[in-house]
Amino acid sequence: MSARIVTKDLWAAPAAGRLRRVLRAGVVLALLAGPVAAQSIFDDADGPGMPGLTGMPGQTRGTMNGGVTALAPEAETLGRAPVGDRTPTPQDPAAVAPQTGVTLPGSTAPAADAGPATVLADTIQLQGDRTLVAGGGVVVWYQGSRLVASRIVVDGASGDLTIEGPIHLSRPGADPDSDDPASDAILIGDSAQLDRELRDGIVLGARLVLARELQLAATRLERREDGRISELTQVVASSCQICASDPTPLWEIRARSITHDAQTRLITFDRPQLRAFGVPLAYAPFTVTAPDPTVERRSGFLRPQIRTTSGLGFGLKLPYFQTLGDQADVTVTPYVSLDRTRTLELRYRQAFSNGATEWNGAISRDDLRPGETRGYVFGAAQFLLPRDYRLSVQVQTASDRAYLLDYGITDADRLWSGVSLERVRRDKMIWGRVGTYDSLREDEDNATSPAQVADVIWQRRMVPALIGGEALLEWSAHAHRRPSDQNRIGRDVARASVGLDWRRSKILTGGVMAAGLVALDADLYRIAQDDRFDDVVTRVDPQVGVELRWPLAGGAGGATHLVEPVVQVLFSPRGKDDDIPNEDSRLIEFDEGNLYSDNRFPGWDARETGLRANIGATWTRIDPTGWSLGVTGGRILRARDADNLDPDSPLGGRSSDWLLAAHYDSGTGLAVANRALFGDDFAVSRNELRVGWLRPNLQLSAGYIWIDRDEAEGRDTNASELAANVGWQIARGWWGEAETRYDFAADRAQRAALRVAYRTECITVETGLSRRFSSSDLLRAETSLELSVRLGGFGMQQDGPGTVARRNCMR
Repeated sequence: MSARIVTKDLWAAPAAGRLRRVLRAGVVLALLAGPVAAQSIFDDADGPGMPGLTGMPGQTRGTMNGGVTALAPEAETLGRAPVGDRTPTPQDPAAVAPQTGVTLPGSTAPAADAGPATVLADTIQLQGDRTLVAGGGVVVWYQGSRLVASRIVVDGASGDLTIEGPIHLSRPGADPDSDDPASDAILIGDSAQLDRELRDGIVLGARLVLARELQLAATRLERREDGRISELTQVVASSCQICASDPTPLWEIRARSITHDAQTRLITFDRPQLRAFGVPLAYAPFTVTAPDPTVERRSGFLRPQIRTTSGLGFGLKLPYFQTLGDQADVTVTPYVSLDRTRTLELRYRQAFSNGATEWNGAISRDDLRPGETRGYVFGAAQFLLPRDYRLSVQVQTASDRAYLLDYGITDADRLWSGVSLERVRRDKMIWGRVGTYDSLREDEDNATSPAQVADVIWQRRMVPALIGGEALLEWSAHAHRRPSDQNRIGRDVARASVGLDWRRSKILTGGVMAAGLVALDADLYRIAQDDRFDDVVTRVDPQVGVELRWPLAGGAGGATHLVEPVVQVLFSPRGKDDDIPNEDSRLIEFDEGNLYSDNRFPGWDARETGLRANIGATWTRIDPTGWSLGVTGGRILRARDADNLDPDSPLGGRSSDWLLAAHYDSGTGLAVANRALFGDDFAVSRNELRVGWLRPNLQLSAGYIWIDRDEAEGRDTNASELAANVGWQIARGWWGEAETRYDFAADRAQRAALRVAYRTECITVETGLSRRFSSSDLLRAETSLELSVRLGGFGMQQDGPGTVARRNCMR
């Protein structure tokens, strides 16, 4: 083994009397793969040469061989921080390159391609057999690794190191090019015998820390295969914080031996025993393998889940995850519940160079419906095609809706399966889909509901050269079919439409913004299996309008106020929409988003016509402290009663209900929004309140809605419902979530749930209790309880909400 030695005097004394103290002061050794070369540099000029070196005259102040190298290229500068044995360094040590041709007797030239190691120590001894002995706060840097010890002995012939502890080896066997030190290992021990690469050898009284998370303590650790394999004997493993006053962790795994493979990142336990608070809980008389904390995905069993429901009883889910290369995986989950159900769940995922797909499904035989095989399949895929097209595929099918609720899959009561294709650019949009609907509602018959549906939309936005402004051209087509062949209830409809909208704006005197609006829509309908309508129906709806806006801005007390009154007048000839069945425009919204819209019907089957005016105003206050408040109000006035609208509807009659909407943002996480519709007598027909509050220890989302009954929209009773979800920090490490949905009109809750999670640095426990109150001939009220436990340190974990309860060893 070879070395170059750089010494630095720490006292201001004459050079002749200082050499004896140099070897007791800071000594830096750069270990090289070759012979031992030595040189020194002193703080004053004309100092004598170092005794015992041949061909080494006295040197003057400055660097040797024309340059200075850094002490530790792979480590941070030590500065004045304590090193090793808490000995401070008054100034940064320096290192110089070896002088060519200066070697010890009998040595050879150093290898040019060897990677250097740097050693810092209080004392150094160079013995005649080329053995180096460094003692007192020894620090070694080599290819990304850092070794701290009390004393090391470097064998001159083999280069092996004998190390006396306490030993602290950071990133043992690490890749020098690695940029993720948090994922590397730390090795601590009492004594060790390692090779010159600091990779292979034996460590006694060892403790191996993986990714700063999982600790493995053993009487003996052996590293082999160039640092890839670390085998610990008589070992205990835990990711819990261990205090000297109370060394018993929350949980631990004891084994005869534990082997860690740094390449595959697997941990192998030989006959492991699981203990909690020092009490044995489980024992495996065989070998168990688990991923280390740096693994994101690996084949093996996932954490089990206990699920108890009033319908299925006590059950256990034990998922098994199997990777299928880097691009695909499958998860198989058997679900067994005390002779009440036998279920097998499957999930398949795959990523492609231009997309991804995921499929979920299950098949069951249970006592809820004896003799029936129940199940579901949900699948989705999305691909990027040439020329910016996006292809999406979706499959949703289930044996019955109760199955989706009994097994906690989804609350959806209408399923859609089909294919869609889209391309969206700055000035052009193409979208199309074809598929089928499957209704799981008790009051809907799939034979008489539009089951097969197809849609195509093409839009182009452009700026006409002659007249200016902005125009939007749209082509669309739609078709739906009912499986039934009966008259009226089996009606099938196909439609082709074209629409052209043009708008041009101009700023008038005083800052008033004026805009002219022109639109033309034409439709062609083909209606089958309904004798109330003609087989072919055409419709053309022209429209003209004008809009005036007056945006105003001002300030008072540092706050900014924005006011904008708007008047929009529109006219289109009154049509005869009774010739066309209204199937896509039954539910109408009226809010601040469509207050100034020329048509508030969501589909094509119905349109607003006649002479009408949309009037309103918006006021916004922006406070310099960060909060803001906005209010929007308005209504719709018509020359005659509205077409296609019930007179009792909020939009019906010659004047609509008043719209009043307000929103508040605190700037610190609290947001409140409310929208109300009320008549001239202040009777509220619709009201919607939403509240959101986001803080580190609180997450609140709540909404309340009130809607008057409207037989034209299919509502025979009033709707009054509250939905809320809140999560809060109960205590350090404890996070709770509560969810409810209450129907005030029926005076009963529809759903309620409570979930609690406890997280420490080494364990995560999650439990949840939920209740579904709704019941019918096909659905039953049900209560379910779930519990899952996950030990930290095995596989990479995602952080959950709230804080982590970490054990504090300080008294």
